[in-house]
Amino acid sequence: MKTSDFDYHLPPELIAQAPVEPRDHSHLMILSRVEGSIQHRRFFEIAQFLHQGDVLVFNDSRVIPARLFGQKESGGRVEILLLRRLSPGLWQALARPGRRVRAGTRIEFTADGLWGEIVEGREGGIRVIRLSDEAALERVGMVPLPPYIHLPLKDAERYQTVYSRVKGSVAAPTAGLHFTPELLQRLEQTGIHLLFVTLHVGLDTFLPVRVEDPRNHPIHKEYAELKPEVAGELVMAKKEGRRIIAVGTTTVRVLEQAALGGEIEAFCGWTDILILPGHRFRAVDGLITNFHLPRTTLLMLVSAFSGQALIQRAYQEAIRLGYRFYSFGDAMLIL
Repeated sequence: MKTSDFDYHLPPELIAQAPVEPRDHSHLMILSRVEGSIQHRRFFEIAQFLHQGDVLVFNDSRVIPARLFGQKESGGRVEILLLRRLSPGLWQALARPGRRVRAGTRIEFTADGLWGEIVEGREGGIRVIRLSDEAALERVGMVPLPPYIHLPLKDAERYQTVYSRVKGSVAAPTAGLHFTPELLQRLEQTGIHLLFVTLHVGLDTFLPVRVEDPRNHPIHKEYAELKPEVAGELVMAKKEGRRIIAVGTTTVRVLEQAALGGEIEAFCGWTDILILPGHRFRAVDGLITNFHLPRTTLLMLVSAFSGQALIQRAYQEAIRLGYRFYSFGDAMLIL
């Protein structure tokens, strides 16, 4: 297995720059792992492929306004992207331009008092920054969009899922962006169970793998939580032979982390699980996911779940048919 096995060419015009309206009108590709078949629908038709008793599991993490613009005391504009909260007021972050932002640098973010101080530099361009007033983030910060999206977002809520609740992500769990409140209600009315876990998404998940053997890729830890009552319902579903369908790769990582011991167990803490082809899936029976960037751990995860040959064929067909890719793009359901 080589990282180059997960590479492909995507015409730039297929990178979605804005979300579809309404949310659930995006295209939906249906992959059957057993038959090796591919079907094409719209997302609002997803209930046709679900069974009464199926369990949909969502990541309810909410994107924080992690992007800050400021000015150094010595002059010069600085952009800060918060990555992970280490303790109250203390964050791991990326800085641009990084080479000019060293330990001891003080940055003013607003005229009315919010400032930050770089207290440490770490490997990989990571900085540790102390904020004077963490509560001011909601007022001063901006929701960060991926670098391949070049159009401004008119409504920041379109980069949040409609069920987002727990603040902490710096990128959206984008498979969930296709759901509307009405669609969720219809699914419940047809006997589909909706459960929620939390994983705060970091940028590392989306970065390309730069080593030739992906098993040597250093993946950063992300905070996750699966509550005891949710674990209990998932265990019952497994015992009764009902399918557990993860909404997004982040949800897959939570569920598979929880099932490493064999049975799904509640947990709360940091996870750095890296799912590659050859992984034995213990929790997940189906997956809803978007189309991912080449050479990333996300593409490797979906290849592990569906089989690499089927994913390669699906991506080629999606490109041929003009599907929209990445965060604001179309979706696939793998069963």
